Amino acid sequence: VEESGTGDDSRGWAPFVNGWSSYFLGVNRSKKSVALNLKDPTDAKTLRLLVADADVLVENFRPGSLAQLGFGYEEMERLNPRLVYCSISGYGQNGPRRKLSGYDVVIQGESGLMDVTGSPDGPPMRVGIAITDYLAGLYAMQGILLALRDRDRSGQGQRVDIALFDSLMSVMTLPVGILFATGAASGRMGNDHPSIAPYEAFAARDGLIVVAVGNPRLWTQFCEALHIEHLADDPRFKANSDRLEHRLALKRELETLFKQFTVSDLIDRLQANSVPCGRVRSIADAVDDPQLQARDMLIDLAPAGVNNFKSLGNPIKLSRTPCVIRLPPPQLGEHTDEILETLFPSATIK
Repeated sequence: VEESGTGDDSRGWAPFVNGWSSYFLGVNRSKKSVALNLKDPTDAKTLRLLVADADVLVENFRPGSLAQLGFGYEEMERLNPRLVYCSISGYGQNGPRRKLSGYDVVIQGESGLMDVTGSPDGPPMRVGIAITDYLAGLYAMQGILLALRDRDRSGQGQRVDIALFDSLMSVMTLPVGILFATGAASGRMGNDHPSIAPYEAFAARDGLIVVAVGNPRLWTQFCEALHIEHLADDPRFKANSDRLEHRLALKRELETLFKQFTVSDLIDRLQANSVPCGRVRSIADAVDDPQLQARDMLIDLAPAGVNNFKSLGNPIKLSRTPCVIRLPPPQLGEHTDEILETLFPSATIK
């Protein structure tokens, strides 16, 4: 359900493909669009008819705004007691900051995520995607499913209250744990990991490679793969705690070694010994990976007139009821008449 005339904000986000926002195209497959003006009594009546027959309502208005239009949780609960009403907002429905707007970049700053992102000698950095929005969306889905399972038993719907701030803070376990354990924040460490070494990116002769030596077995295999068993026996590097204490010395050893090889050489050696590693790719290289094709993770389904545009598929793979993406992203209000005539053939709306 979009606002009449303007539609969803993301319709205006560049870059554009034949008049369509590339972002909007990427996240609105298999959706239908109903355009309504909730300040118009007729359109408000239409939405009430939709809600009365709905299982789930998802809204991301600032707390209190939708209630002012007559569509708050209490009103909708009376209209449809089985409704699962999911609210996504910046800071949640209660607390001293509940009335503030929430945008990904603001929440990244407020949560401390930017404080741990970037190089030690550089400024705090935003993560390159809207991670806050995606996390909140995933938590919203989980909350909705939990509420629906409860409704199977109780017959009653309920409110699901998701805050962007809560969502991002929930994944800050490692830096928060370090703070409470030591009394000091970990700060920005670039590609280093605060608790594991080596677990980072290194420069090879022709590019960057990332390695993840996450346990003692992998450290042994890592050293065997690169024929540096002397480092495995070095008391400075024997255990992970030793390697953390002598991180700079280990880094110097590995940087000198890695520059002697190409990325492909290193990957071949490490993967042959089951050591997790990978090339640091560009986005263009990443989408060329045949693994994406094999997993149906690139979808060629765009509106008429939009050529050579692909969007990312659904990562949830179900064996009996797999995801089927049927429709291209909709024009604003494209399905208003169709949906209303199908759902309410006898209703008097206008």
